[in-house]
Amino acid sequence: MNADSSFDSRPTGKRYSGWQVAFFVLLAAVAAMLITGWFVYRVLFPRAFTPTELNPREQQVLAAKIQQIDATANDTPLEPERYRENNDKRTLNFTERELNALIANNPAMAQRFSIALTDKLASAKLLVPVPPDFPVLGGKTVQVNAGLNLSYTNGRPVVVLQGLSLWGVPIPSAWMSGLKNVDLVQEFGGNQGFWRAFADGVDNISVTEGELRIQLKE
Repeated sequence: MNADSSFDSRPTGKRYSGWQVAFFVLLAAVAAMLITGWFVYRVLFPRAFTPTELNPREQQVLAAKIQQIDATANDTPLEPERYRENNDKRTLNFTERELNALIANNPAMAQRFSIALTDKLASAKLLVPVPPDFPVLGGKTVQVNAGLNLSYTNGRPVVVLQGLSLWGVPIPSAWMSGLKNVDLVQEFGGNQGFWRAFADGVDNISVTEGELRIQLKE
């Protein structure tokens, strides 16, 4: 067997016509478009949140806390009585699930707002409808994420805006009027207004994993 016949006997690779190559390229492009479209739809225009539903035991605990704050929560008739203050009611203590369940009681916010509590950080997700006349995104819904550091240091509450994100993209501090990582109480508490009144009325505040606790002053 000569060299030419040996060469000819080797298997040859399968070749595709120009139309077949074009079809494969088109198929890959369509698949990429579908994947990108799915990602844009899920990330830029997220679905409504699932409202938190408490089990019977959790509902009972939350109802007791609400009744402690508001005596009218049990729908009993009001009776005349002498005014008195109960120092036990100065402490407000809610779990993450309880806060989200309270939000779920508001039909306008039930599927648009949720809170997560971790160590010294309260995180929020908010679905914001875009006005119909807004360019490009008009009539759509976008997701905004925010983080707020909450603590109590040197006899005063500390409230720091950790950041804001739109579609998961962090918003630069310059676009937030320079308020990112700024203690709002220290920045604005020197003047009469909400932050001054808030600081003067809070004796302690803490956020731990899944729980928020606020102690009010006398």
